[in-house]
Amino acid sequence: MVKAILIGAALAAASLSGCAGLSADVHTAATANAAAVLQGERTYAISRMPSQEASADHPRFESLLTDELARQGLVETAGPSARYLLSVAYDTRPAAIGVGEKGCTPGDCGRARDAPFSLFSGRAYRHALTLRFFERASGQEVYKVSASSSDRDADPLHAMPALVKSALARFPFDAPPDWRVKLRTDKTGGVPVVTSVKPLQP
Repeated sequence: MVKAILIGAALAAASLSGCAGLSADVHTAATANAAAVLQGERTYAISRMPSQEASADHPRFESLLTDELARQGLVETAGPSARYLLSVAYDTRPAAIGVGEKGCTPGDCGRARDAPFSLFSGRAYRHALTLRFFERASGQEVYKVSASSSDRDADPLHAMPALVKSALARFPFDAPPDWRVKLRTDKTGGVPVVTSVKPLQP
């Protein structure tokens, strides 16, 4: 039994390193024609939760996000003149490790039981980011995108550059709803660079 547990944990570690790498899974939920809805004026204001207002780390993350949104042609606007309200949610938590997986199915990568103990550099963590755009005038949600990744670093700020790049690799993502974004780290600036964006097939 002990031997079986050791083999299973080793396979889990190998699966994590092979499946995750420098990549993120992206899932979208939007109106039937998000690209058309998001045409025109692209101004937004961020709607912050009380925990974000009080967080010492949130301004660093928000700066990273607004810079990437600006590259997509979205302009942060103070006050009620913004066309969209942007809700931002992110978290980091211990991840489940899949044993013997040959691939990641959409929305189901790594949802097996946790390894019984830590091997090969310790526990794995799952990082997630969700962006939701609401029309200020109507309150209707017009676009939602989530990005998630797994690694062995518990610091969410280390994962956020890749998650932001992945969630906004296309704006908006069209059908299908599930995508795999692969990235590499730029050798000069250390900033993640998107290398491929491919749909995940069910």
